[in-house]
Amino acid sequence: MAGQRSAVTESADERYMALALEQAQLAWEHGEVPVGAVVVCDGAVIATGFNQPIGMHDPTAHAEIVALRAAAARVGNYRLPGCTLYVTLEPCVMCSGAMMHARLARVVYAASDPKTGACGSVLDLFAHGQLNHHAEVAGGVLAGAASSMLKAFFAERRAAARA
Repeated sequence: MAGQRSAVTESADERYMALALEQAQLAWEHGEVPVGAVVVCDGAVIATGFNQPIGMHDPTAHAEIVALRAAAARVGNYRLPGCTLYVTLEPCVMCSGAMMHARLARVVYAASDPKTGACGSVLDLFAHGQLNHHAEVAGGVLAGAASSMLKAFFAERRAAARA
């Protein structure tokens, strides 16, 4: 259920979240909202992704979906049991639904999203008892770095719009 922690060390979560932050930086460099994701299985990174809905003209091209698609292709199965997805921003409903269908073991996010977060900020899909899959969810890992990146990105956008 949401908020539970496993035996995975905080340093491992921070290490993988740092990789997700690198993916978020790539999104920024492509003019996308800086959100990045990494899928880890058995201690190995099997896929990465960054936000690409603008560049791909695809409303589903969130970092999490891009990473899930790459991970599923790599393992040859749409189910990813035992895997953890690290993402720099709390997942939305669409991404949380995809994570449930993938049967992820864990979802770890950095910054909360008070507008669209579906891991507890607006609603908590993973804690909804009627749904058939419940991944462990942990939030706040490197939240300061992720929040700072998002704030800087939007400040840059607002400054450019004023200029």
